[in-house]
Amino acid sequence: MMWIIFIILTIVGALLHILIAKTPVIYTFLLYTFIFNVGANGIISFIGHAFKSDDIARYIGWPKGSPFQHEVACANLSYGIMGILCIWFRGNFWIATATAYSVFLIGAGIVHIKEMVKAKNFAPGNAGMPLYMDFLKPVVIWVLLIIYLVRG
Repeated sequence: MMWIIFIILTIVGALLHILIAKTPVIYTFLLYTFIFNVGANGIISFIGHAFKSDDIARYIGWPKGSPFQHEVACANLSYGIMGILCIWFRGNFWIATATAYSVFLIGAGIVHIKEMVKAKNFAPGNAGMPLYMDFLKPVVIWVLLIIYLVRG
């Protein structure tokens, strides 16, 4: 359920920033999406996969004790760091962050769908909201990013 917290933080933070600093709407929502939905989410996901790996595996419906958890943890940490760095870096760095994070999420989403079909894995962490977010987040990020880049 962390996803809802990150969405709320993105919306509230961006709106406050826009109202107080009078920053452009698309730019500000994109920045806060990177900060919370990529950055903070990546770091929290790292913590879960690295330090509560058996619980996360159970939630996803996968066997516990697999070293894949630590690989996913490191991937999440890298995206988390990239999302936070978007505070200071713009331009091509935002494009790189959006690309890397989107490839990871869409790839994860495809794996979740394959697990549903092949292994009948309908665990909440495999067939629930994480699956939808794997596809929804890249769409939102890329729509905001394209609008931001086109408007200059």
